[in-house]
Amino acid sequence: MELLDKLNWRYATKAMNGKTVDEDKIDRILEAARLAPTSSGLQPFEIIVITNNDIKEQIKPVAWDQSVITDSSHLLVFAAWDTYTAERINQVFDMTNSVRGYENEGFENYRQMLLNTYPQKDAEENFIHASKQAYIAFGLAVAAAACVPTLSFLALTLPLLRAVREQKCNDLVAIIFLTPSHTHSTNYYITRYILSLIHI
Repeated sequence: MELLDKLNWRYATKAMNGKTVDEDKIDRILEAARLAPTSSGLQPFEIIVITNNDIKEQIKPVAWDQSVITDSSHLLVFAAWDTYTAERINQVFDMTNSVRGYENEGFENYRQMLLNTYPQKDAEENFIHASKQAYIAFGLAVAAAACVPTLSFLALTLPLLRAVREQKCNDLVAIIFLTPSHTHSTNYYITRYILSLIHI
């Protein structure tokens, strides 16, 4: 019931208040996205956490020049894979085996089934499938944001950006959080099976 109460309270803010969101609150939202159920557990998307003001300025024109883009402290971009490849599928399964510390015959058989299925499909079909998985994680992130006290956010869909194209991702969804912040740049990976987080 508490979650429903929080969701009933949730609304899309139209202006930022000049405050910076604490990193522990951002981490809670990212953790909710990490735990999202996705098809075959592949998590076929990247989450790009943007606090770099120059990059936000580049995004603003394709976001209808909304000031919340540059006034936000954190911009979370959910970018779906442009397609499924053997390399990406193997990365997920290899990471899972590494975290578990062993290999499972049934799991390896499932890997082969996916390798014999997804890479042979049309890239556009794969992208549509991956973007739906990204929206699942996006939905859980929005729900988690609603549960974080004093956090306001705005959700919107953006066209493809060059910075994300270089990561070989496609469709974008953004959650925007409160006002300008410091520049932060680092790349790292965490896993449920695997979730890619890119901080810029």
